[in-house]
Amino acid sequence: MNKALASAGAFFYDAHTFIQLKKLMNHEFYMQRALELAAIAAEQYDEVPVGAVLVLNDEIIGEGFNQVITLNDPSAHAEAQAIRAAGKHLGNYRLVDTTLYVTLEPCAMCAGLMTHARVKTLVFGASDPRTGAAGTAIEVINHPSMNHKIEVISGVLADECGDILRQFFRKRR
Repeated sequence: MNKALASAGAFFYDAHTFIQLKKLMNHEFYMQRALELAAIAAEQYDEVPVGAVLVLNDEIIGEGFNQVITLNDPSAHAEAQAIRAAGKHLGNYRLVDTTLYVTLEPCAMCAGLMTHARVKTLVFGASDPRTGAAGTAIEVINHPSMNHKIEVISGVLADECGDILRQFFRKRR
């Protein structure tokens, strides 16, 4: 390390640490967008505030938020909406090498959808102890019988993701 720079307060990261920090910054960037979508669900549609963003090569290719009530469709979860939009965008239901960012751990339906779409990585914020299917309540995403495995990264902006849900349900009670 350059001693002159070090004494001036400069800080250096090795290549591995730099890559990990860059990934974390990207995860937080896309999760922030998912939080914006969750807020739209709550504020404009009175839906449970869950937002999702699907990314391929650092480009958002699909977004969604809960629209179950608005569309009278029990499958209109944020993840499903983002996956549908991405499939239309790419002209393919296979979403190989994509990363799905979602504010709440996916349910079993969405976990199955992600597996069939071949999503590569799931990044979620708040865990769901009741219906979380990425290992919190049940394990669907990487169940031994599944032939496609998804990398799971949990807890990104978890406090913010949990707060928006708590605030929403507090207003309803």
